[in-house]
Formats: sequence, structure tokens, C-alpha cells
Amino acid sequence: MEDNHITISRAALRLTYPARFMLVAAMNPCPCGQLTNPQRECSCTATAVQRYCNRLSGPLLDRIDLHVDVPAPSYGQMSAANGGEASPEIGARVTAARHLQLDRYASMPDQFCNAHLGSREVSAFCRLHSDGEQLLSLAITRLKLSARAYHRILKVSRTIADLDGETEILSHHVSEAIQYRSLDRASASEPTTLFR
Repeated sequence: MEDNHITISRAALRLTYPARFMLVAAMNPCPCGQLTNPQRECSCTATAVQRYCNRLSGPLLDRIDLHVDVPAPSYGQMSAANGGEASPEIGARVTAARHLQLDRYASMPDQFCNAHLGSREVSAFCRLHSDGEQLLSLAITRLKLSARAYHRILKVSRTIADLDGETEILSHHVSEAIQYRSLDRASASEPTTLFR
């Protein structure tokens, strides 16, 4: 996943292919699937939930940029006429952010977006102001995040700033990026008090 290539070895041959891809994965919050559903009661014990969550290793979770909890929508949400921001508006914002990134990394071969940055490039392109640094330092300490998660939060913060059309990463960009580490927050003590 991190090397962006795959090597296939056979007895007489070894081939390496490019493999830069986007991984999208989904899982239930517990064995019965109802843990975060406000309309239905979860039938799992705390031990069963913990055992279920432990099936995902920390090193694998570290390599996934966004962890997002998607609760079951209510009938009112599903039947509402206004479904939120229109797709063309979102598309225009994403296109503008992609152009920003293409311009930023124009002199760097094989770098097309923030997700491709290595640790050295993250230090150069994802600098934070002091308030963002303090917020990220608190998150790293309280959530016991790894160095890999730290770099992923910085890259996601840079992308959120790009989507806002901001040249600098502001503290609310960092805060939003931290919120996308929900599985890290769930494993920490007092997960709900840090960012209220």
C-alpha cells in the first residue's frame, strides 16, 4: 500500500507493477451492526464488541486516512426534499482543489495530490500555525496516535484547506482531520471530551 507497487514472484520470474490505488472499506460497528443506531438496541456485550474491533490491527488502521462513522439515517432524513449540497457544487470545489495540488507539485515527478506526499514533503507542504500545532499535539497525546497517523492527519488537513481554497492550514482544518480518525478516538479513554 505504501510503496505504490506490487511484486509477483514465481520460480523463474519476478515482475513489479505500479499499484497506486484508493482503498475504500466498510465495517459494522459491532457483530450485530446496531451499536451506533439510535433506533435499535445493540445486543452485543462489551467484550464481543472489543473482540470484533480488535480484528482490525493498529498498523492497518494507521494506513487508512479517513475513519468515518456513518449512522443509520432516520425516515425524516431519507424523505427530506433537500439532500444537502448539490453534486455540481461539490464537484467544482474538488476540481479546484485538485488544480491547486497539481500546481503545487508540478515540479515533483509522480506527485499529483496530497495523499502521495512522503514524510519529508509533509514537513515542507503541511506546516501548521501554533494553534494548529497545539491542537494536534493534544490529539497525539490524548489519543496515543502513531507517527504514521500524525502524518496522515497533516495530509488530510492540507486537503481540507485546499477544498476551502485556503493557502494555509488553519486550526479548524486540523480539528476536522482529527475527527476523521474515529476508530483511533474510539480506542482512547474519554473519546468524546477532547474536541467538544
